[in-house]
Amino acid sequence: MWLSNFTLVLPDEVVENGSVRIEAGEIAEIRDEPVANAAMDGGGRLLMPGFVDLHGDMIEREIAPRPNAQMPIDFGIHELDKKLAAAGVTTAYAAVSFATESVYGHVRSLETTSAVIEGINRLRDNLLVDHRVHARYEITNIGAAPALERLLEAGEIDMVSLTDHTPGQGQYNNVAAYIASISERRAISEEMAAEIVRKRIAMRDNPDIDARLKEIVALTRKHGLSLASHDDDSAEKVAEMFDLGVTISEFPVTAPAAEEARRRGLWTLMGAPNALRGQSMSGNLSALDAAKAGLLTVIAADYHPAAFVPGIFKLAEVSEGGLAAAVAMATANAARAAGLNDRGAIAVGQRADLVVVEKGDVHRIRATFRSGQFVYSDGTLHSLRAAAA
Repeated sequence: MWLSNFTLVLPDEVVENGSVRIEAGEIAEIRDEPVANAAMDGGGRLLMPGFVDLHGDMIEREIAPRPNAQMPIDFGIHELDKKLAAAGVTTAYAAVSFATESVYGHVRSLETTSAVIEGINRLRDNLLVDHRVHARYEITNIGAAPALERLLEAGEIDMVSLTDHTPGQGQYNNVAAYIASISERRAISEEMAAEIVRKRIAMRDNPDIDARLKEIVALTRKHGLSLASHDDDSAEKVAEMFDLGVTISEFPVTAPAAEEARRRGLWTLMGAPNALRGQSMSGNLSALDAAKAGLLTVIAADYHPAAFVPGIFKLAEVSEGGLAAAVAMATANAARAAGLNDRGAIAVGQRADLVVVEKGDVHRIRATFRSGQFVYSDGTLHSLRAAAA
């Protein structure tokens, strides 16, 4: 099947009026000109690789759209699947948290997290998007370690990140602001919120933390999974994580942390919503500033997959490599960071995971292909295909 007359976003360049031939779910041929009798004429619309999202928190909102309103987990997975396909995501790592004590309540409890992982692995063959599991291990919650270890040994996990949300460092370096945030989010007094924070800080003194952390890291490496750190706030923290075997620095909080991560050859990952808004919601490092300085290599949905496309165009304005480099942050770079070599680029032999984007005041995704098959369409390309036929 030929897709003709598209603006192709290739790994290092953008080619207008190009064509791509798909055979057996892979890209078989690429031309820098339109072809006759194509199955579909793109009318110059952009054709990008499908987005590879290494960190998406969205499943939480699908199973608990409001406090105390829990939905069935299988239902939530299917609903998220549709939204991801419509956002151009073709490979999605659900970032689920292992916690025995969580300010987020049941959606990040050990029981719910385990059930979500079970659901993703049970349903994955019948979903539109290639769903995988990104296990977030909160290092102070050592009670969750046995469950994570069991799932790692069973092959149920595809990526691991090490998180430390102890107030006073990392993402929550301003303790007073964190207390106020908990008070507002949970509708409790600041005194009650302060007590929660005090308990969270005390958990960091557990003498078993380091031993459990090393066990999780060893299992992650044993199974050949990518290992990430989360919210690195200093060059020293990056060095510590690097020595553990981390290859991805997720959401570096400061420029010095991002600089050290790049110096050591780590992938640096930040959120597409941050790029779209031009600022972190926590007041930390801006993705646009990181991109301008050449410190950003991967973007993820974080909490809003629809931000991928507008975020990419924002990054294209400030990145040295323009649109091709910005798209690579959501595709090829993300895939390689996760150890996936069969997707992420419009290149011969790669999976035909593709996204059709139409530029405008609001850039719109017209269609998403997974292995050459429609998994989302707003009807625009179907009409073109019918006209061609």
